Amino acid sequence: MSKDLPSTFAQGLVASVPIALGYFPIAFAFGVSATGQGLSGPEAFALSLIVYAGAAQFLALALITGGAPLLLAAFPLIAMNIRHVLYGPALIKRAGGDAARRFAWIWAFGLTDEVFGAALGHLARGRTFSEPFMGGLGLGAYSAWLAGTAIGAFAGGGALAGYPVIEAALGFMLPALFLALLLSILTRPQLPIIAIAAAVTIGLTVFWSGTAGILGGMLAGALAGVLGLGGRHES
Repeated sequence: MSKDLPSTFAQGLVASVPIALGYFPIAFAFGVSATGQGLSGPEAFALSLIVYAGAAQFLALALITGGAPLLLAAFPLIAMNIRHVLYGPALIKRAGGDAARRFAWIWAFGLTDEVFGAALGHLARGRTFSEPFMGGLGLGAYSAWLAGTAIGAFAGGGALAGYPVIEAALGFMLPALFLALLLSILTRPQLPIIAIAAAVTIGLTVFWSGTAGILGGMLAGALAGVLGLGGRHES
């Protein structure tokens, strides 16, 4: 497929809107939860500003408020998010070896699961890879996460106390959003790889732990892709 269509910063911002709409209520819930468990507003905002790791921030909150030692708290967070190390190289490989990387140190910070999925979908639809586009895509999502956290922290720990159904439903929004982005770029040759990764993830989660399942599924899927078990992708 031809890839001569432009990719601008403004288009990146527009592409970030569905992600931002999903991020804002989850970040709001995080801000509410953080202040409800004893963190100050600035501390809750700092977690989103520096860590910016979605579900891992809720885990960090539980560990911090539970009094876990720093090293013990750091290990599961690193293990849970180590998959992000692969997103940048995978995206550049998909975009082509000559893709610009001058400002990768900036836009790579914003490569969450959903931003990565949206970027792959953008390339799959015949658009060119560009750093301005990645900047707009990442900035839109990041801004929504920070805004949601700030407003949730300002609202205070009891903001969702009267709405337990809404509070519980917010926990499903991140995986649902990522699944929707994944399905939008799914092709038949990728099915065996996804099946292998899913089987390993489920098996390790059931018989070991959720962290082992995430890491094992990630590695199994990557290995299956390297071995070519998914067949050749259409160009």
